[in-house]
Amino acid sequence: MGSDPKAWLAERPEIASIFACLCDLNGTLRGKWMAAEQSSKLLSGGIRMPFSTLNVDIWGADIEGSQFVYETGDADGVCSYTGRPLVAADWMSRPGAMALLWMSHEDGTPFLGDPRRALAAICERYEAAGLSPVVAGEFEFYLFDPSGARPMPPISPVSGDRLDAHNAISISEMQHFEGFLNDVYDYCGNQDIGLDTTISEYGFGQFEVSMKHIADPLKAADDAILFKHMVRAIARKHGFGATFMAKPYGDDSGSGLHYHVSMLDTDGANVFDDGSAEGSETLRHAVGGLLTTMQECMLAFAPHENSYRRFQPGTHSPASVGWGYENRTAAVRIPGGSAQARRFEHRVAGADANPYLVLASILGGALLGIERKLTPPPPVDGNAYDADLPPLAQEWGAAIEAFNAGSHVIDIFSPTLQRMFVDCKRQELHRFRRTVTEFEHQTYLEVV
Repeated sequence: MGSDPKAWLAERPEIASIFACLCDLNGTLRGKWMAAEQSSKLLSGGIRMPFSTLNVDIWGADIEGSQFVYETGDADGVCSYTGRPLVAADWMSRPGAMALLWMSHEDGTPFLGDPRRALAAICERYEAAGLSPVVAGEFEFYLFDPSGARPMPPISPVSGDRLDAHNAISISEMQHFEGFLNDVYDYCGNQDIGLDTTISEYGFGQFEVSMKHIADPLKAADDAILFKHMVRAIARKHGFGATFMAKPYGDDSGSGLHYHVSMLDTDGANVFDDGSAEGSETLRHAVGGLLTTMQECMLAFAPHENSYRRFQPGTHSPASVGWGYENRTAAVRIPGGSAQARRFEHRVAGADANPYLVLASILGGALLGIERKLTPPPPVDGNAYDADLPPLAQEWGAAIEAFNAGSHVIDIFSPTLQRMFVDCKRQELHRFRRTVTEFEHQTYLEVV
């Protein structure tokens, strides 16, 4: 797929409009809709949006007291084309395209509150160290029936029945939804988003899609953001809803975002491979860094109120800071298989997290471990839920304050992003705490 946007648009005269997109801290795409003939303006840095665009809460409201609203007069930043090829929005009623942008200051220096810039800074540090991370994400999500007041399991297009049984790794269930899945693969293939395998997961209407391994974390995160957007749009086209909420149903499985990471040197050799099943000392140093930074970076992995419903013992979602070989109860798993493909799997993040911040946290933590030669504790044998290990945050407020006070957070993220993210999450938490739910009324109103 070519990277010259003008040539790409010239080959597609039917495209009438372009969405100029920034990704905010919550992983939501925000931006402008413009006519395709204005593409030269978009590609030359002629698009401007307020810095505060990247620092709104999950409802799209400004952050109260934000330095990017009142202290600067809500100043504009320059929105530059990232170089990621344009994406044809094939699911729209009228042909359009999407362009990923990122933000800089007037003098061209990167705006460090941009989550894509945060990941780019980590990638630059790897390049300086002569290392290239190879990453692959695994995304879990639910299809649901959006016709009611609350989401319900989807109705099979084949049988006409609502899904009512757990059916993990079922070929039959995937065949029932093959129209939707075929479109996901076709659209992603057209946009150079490399999908690998898909399985039906444990939950009603839950699927897991694995990405192909690529030695370009920025592209991997771009692809993840676009994948989530496309899945929701394609689901609507087929009459479903699609959600990447960490826990859309209280009594059913949560949805995670796992990343597999290996590491190449300048000769293309995997530095995690020493020919053994255990992997190299460099692998163990990387794991040491992941464990050292995990509690402080929990907010990046679980950024929302709903995120913490996923972390329950016995649910294959990690509850503690630990690692192990072929152990899916641990937060960091070292898969078996070929030594040449030796890697770690980071299993903490939910599907609701921002992929730029997730990858920056993972790669930043691993690099810290490699640079400082951090040694992890012994790997966990057996059930990590029963092991005496440091706990992961089980409550949103604790994760917010850990990110705010973390001594290692500033080794990974800029102070600007740290402050913006904390301010955003504190505002969201405050709104949740002052909102009384229907369930609370049902439980307490005439009882206590």
